[in-house]
Amino acid sequence: MSRAPDADLRRGRRVVAVLAVLAAGLALAGLLLGPLPLSPWQVLTGLIGGDERLALIVWEIRLPRVLLGLMVGASLGLSGAALQGLLRNPLAEPGILGVTASAGLGAVLALYFGLAQISAWALPVCALGGALLATTGLALLAIRDPNPLGLILAGLAVSSLAVALTSLALNLAPNPLALSEMVLWLLGSLRDRGLDDAALAAPFMVVGWALLLSAGRGLDALTLGEEAARSLGIGLGALRAQIIGGTALAVGAATAATGAIGFVGLIAPHLLRPWLGHQPGRLLLPSALAGAALLAAADLLVRLVPTRQELMLGVVTALLGAPFFLHLLLRGRRTLS
Repeated sequence: MSRAPDADLRRGRRVVAVLAVLAAGLALAGLLLGPLPLSPWQVLTGLIGGDERLALIVWEIRLPRVLLGLMVGASLGLSGAALQGLLRNPLAEPGILGVTASAGLGAVLALYFGLAQISAWALPVCALGGALLATTGLALLAIRDPNPLGLILAGLAVSSLAVALTSLALNLAPNPLALSEMVLWLLGSLRDRGLDDAALAAPFMVVGWALLLSAGRGLDALTLGEEAARSLGIGLGALRAQIIGGTALAVGAATAATGAIGFVGLIAPHLLRPWLGHQPGRLLLPSALAGAALLAAADLLVRLVPTRQELMLGVVTALLGAPFFLHLLLRGRRTLS
């Protein structure tokens, strides 16, 4: 009787191992490839400081970009899987539900009012606040009306409101320099980020990851229904607070570090379900690794495509994710009809 669960467990471990190797390989490629290709020996020389020019390229340009790509991708993939499990909606994702846009609004307000120049903590704190407000509102709506379509529409409304307020802040920007900074930041990019940006975002992300990864048992119980979950000893209020807080911390810090990057949290869990099934707890860690690999690959594509000006990462993920979302939406309607 235990063969099937054992087989599922082994398959899950293999998927995690493959994704970890894939993410590590893409990270290595991110260090090696670029406008100036480097050999593994040159990267190692730059890491240990044997050559000042190589050290500048590796430590100041490529390593922060690779680290942030993995961290942000993991945050978005993990948050998407957790939100889909909590809301029991396969279309739930931080970008679609307005969490990313709300975090972006908070960060733009920090830039608009000059708070980011006063304190380095202002940008992540304001982004976290925006993400927390949006996630809390959506969770409360899901309690009152669990209809998946209604939740998606509410998320789109939250996103539209956040975008409108962000546009108002851009329209009233005090000077062209501030306007340019806010616009470029909103498009989402790993360019011109340093190790200090990664260090500032890391504590928030790590706490968010811990909260979300530890919610697996509660999410699995929730698939049986709220009454069944309560009978198994799951506190639904505590579970919702845990996932809301974890999502706000992870997505808010990611948005504060790199700007608005969407659809990673939608794509990563759906790519894994054919191998891992629909049990939310089993998807959490693999979704984090898949999100990290996906964003690392997208950023590598951005860096290697020969364009006059480097493409913005948020634009690329939107071009990939929007058709994917439309496909899922149409498939869901066909299933329900």
